[in-house]
Amino acid sequence: MFENKGRTEIEQLGEFGLIDHLTKNFEIKNKSTIKAIGDDAAVLSFEGKRTLISTDLLLEGIHFDLSYTPLKHLGYKAIQVNLSDIYAMNGTATQVTVSIGLSSKFPLEAVEELYQGISIACEKFGVDLAGGDTTSSKQGLVISVTSIGYADEKDICYRNGANEGDLLCVSGDLGGAYIGLQLLEREKGIFLENPNIQPDLEGKDYIVERQLKPEARKDIVEALKLMKIKPTAMIDISDGLASEILHICKQSDKGCNLYEEKIPIDPMTYDTARDFGIDPTVCALNGGEDYELLFTIKQSDFEKIRNNPDISIIGHMTEASAGCNLISKSEKVHPIKAQGWNSLKGNQE
Repeated sequence: MFENKGRTEIEQLGEFGLIDHLTKNFEIKNKSTIKAIGDDAAVLSFEGKRTLISTDLLLEGIHFDLSYTPLKHLGYKAIQVNLSDIYAMNGTATQVTVSIGLSSKFPLEAVEELYQGISIACEKFGVDLAGGDTTSSKQGLVISVTSIGYADEKDICYRNGANEGDLLCVSGDLGGAYIGLQLLEREKGIFLENPNIQPDLEGKDYIVERQLKPEARKDIVEALKLMKIKPTAMIDISDGLASEILHICKQSDKGCNLYEEKIPIDPMTYDTARDFGIDPTVCALNGGEDYELLFTIKQSDFEKIRNNPDISIIGHMTEASAGCNLISKSEKVHPIKAQGWNSLKGNQE
């Protein structure tokens, strides 16, 4: 895949030379970054704020497939999916560390492409690359990202703060990443059967991008602050809407009513799911990797949020004894079950 005339073997640089080469153009953006790359440890100062830390591990063949995932997109996605966890705490992300394991199939040029995506994400979200590590891998590409941020104690949103009567809200639209993955897998299968047939992704840019280059919702956190709304509970949607709702309900000791007709699904997601013979609602409930924000707010904040085009009110919280229920379009009541993304297997259960 990476054989070409411009191939540079990583062994020519060595570990420290590789790190210097890949990170030399990263500039410091945050005053909380006292010392980033170049010493034994990063030095950070948050001036009395609460520190937020989250880590994700991405494995080739489990979390991504390089046969259809450009390395630049992968670098970008690796950063933003991690930042999403900081935003889900209602925090500000300021630093990341990136560690990679590389097999011998990757030349320097491939790793440079990965770091281009990392750099673009750091620039867009205003975070500093504060450290990391590189090592060899026998299993292909391994990426570990740790994100660091801060928030005032009074602003932090946990999963356990939802109250009975709170409104259940979600940003953006759901199911696009999952149906984009189905499209990419289909085209991969066709290509493997006949390499002369080119992938047919015309007109499907939105759902393909939802899978390959999702966007963490920093803008929603900022919008809520401008509206003077503090969610009572919040989580990002990495494993599917159903799974995340159940997390909030369990940790808050509450039930909920989720209304199927209120779940936001983009027309392209809806139509493509139908073409695949998949229920679009199932994609939204169990697909995962949308990286939207699911949160609860007080009923008194309804007027502030009702006209925001990026936020949908999809239900409300109830007492725990009422259970977690999906109210279908035909007004039938179904218990919410989480089938979501099984990251240990890398597929849908």
